[in-house]
Formats: sequence, structure tokens, C-alpha cells
Amino acid sequence: MDIQRRISFDRLHNFRDLGGRRSVDGRTVRPGLLYRSDSLAKLEGSDWERFLALGVRTVIDLRYPWEIAARGRVPVSDRFAYLNLSIEHRPYDQAVIDPGLDPWRYLADRYAEVAEDGALELRQTLKTIAEAEGPLVFHCASGKDRTGLVAALVLSLLGVDENGVAEDFALTEAATELLVADWTAAHDGRTPSWPGYGRAPKEVIRLFLAGLTAEYGSVHGYVTGRLGVTDATVGALRDRLLDG
Repeated sequence: MDIQRRISFDRLHNFRDLGGRRSVDGRTVRPGLLYRSDSLAKLEGSDWERFLALGVRTVIDLRYPWEIAARGRVPVSDRFAYLNLSIEHRPYDQAVIDPGLDPWRYLADRYAEVAEDGALELRQTLKTIAEAEGPLVFHCASGKDRTGLVAALVLSLLGVDENGVAEDFALTEAATELLVADWTAAHDGRTPSWPGYGRAPKEVIRLFLAGLTAEYGSVHGYVTGRLGVTDATVGALRDRLLDG
């Protein structure tokens, strides 16, 4: 993993800065303003102090309310606002995906479902990111799928090309072993029956983006069409997060 983007914590395995990517028009995504992560419910002790030192002002939790009830949420603090925007509406268990399926096509199809089902929550997520004051972090459970989808939309809107979007997505691969270990620890020492659990190859997000482009012409077309995000909001997103 690119050490300049990855921010090390003891219990978080997939926390990174989306800054530093170059857009096709030569601008750079500003560092220190937008982060993605696995579940912030794991924050405690020195990790909590490291997190607060980032100056985060907004936390978006993309998980289901039942996940939060079962596994907790980021500690309450008056330093930041907290929003729960559950973008996924059809739960599925990645640990038991049929190994006989094409796994990357399967995941891309699940992302496509989220892109359709979660239109309201995704619109609010993008609007919140565009209008936020100060650093913002969004996260799900592993920081891989729901988080990866939102990151792909944001980076695409900022003008990062597909290769850059796919590179960001695949950085999760450096955390796969630890994500599997977390699952095993939470399930009495068992291992997931699907051998691809925790993986995030570039092909998954490429397939997802290709589907959006086929359906809506581009990510921008999807965001302004299906999600109903205004061009003004897209402009505000770019003004806030891009240098130059």
C-alpha cells in the first residue's frame, strides 16, 4: 500500500487519504480532506487519539442500522457530525459466496444493485462530501465494497481516470489478510468458505464503472441522472477537493 496515503492505526486496517490523485486536467486531489476507512467502531485508546488528530469534522457511516446496533459506531464526540447513510438495501454474505461463481462479476453486480437501490443515500452522501467543512471520512465494515463504491464515484467526478480509480480500489488488497483475521476472530476461529473474502482486485471496480457507463453514458451521467445530484453540487465537490 502507498505509505503516503495509508494512515496507520493499531485496529483499523484500511484507513487512507484519497488525496494525491491526479485528475485528467492536471489538478490534484487535496490531501487531508477526504478519508475512507473500515469500521470506526474499532477506535479506542491511542487509535482514537490518532483519529482526533486528523481534525475530522464529519463521519459518514455507510452500514446498515442493524450492523451498527450489533457492532457499534464511532465514539460520540462533539468534534464531528455523524451521519448514518445506509446505501446498500439487499444484504448478502461475502463469506459464503459460491466459489463456483465468477467472483468479480458477482461483486460488480452487487455494486450495481447498490447504485440503483441506494440512490437517495448516495445523493445525500455526495452532497455532504461536497458541502462539508473540514476533513470528512466515510466508512463501512471492511472499507472495501460500499466504501469503495463511494470512493470510485467521488474520484471519477473529480476527474481521476479509471486507472487511478482502480488503483485506489485495489489498495485494500494490502489489508485483506487482516480483514480475514478479523472475520475469523469474530466467528470462533473459522475461515470464510469463499476464498476471495476481503479481496479487492481492480477488475471489480472496472466492471462496475463499465456498467454505469453503458447505462448512463458516464459516472457524471449516472450521478446527475439517476441520483439527481446537481451540476452545482458536482462543481462544489471539485472546488473543495481539487487544487488549482
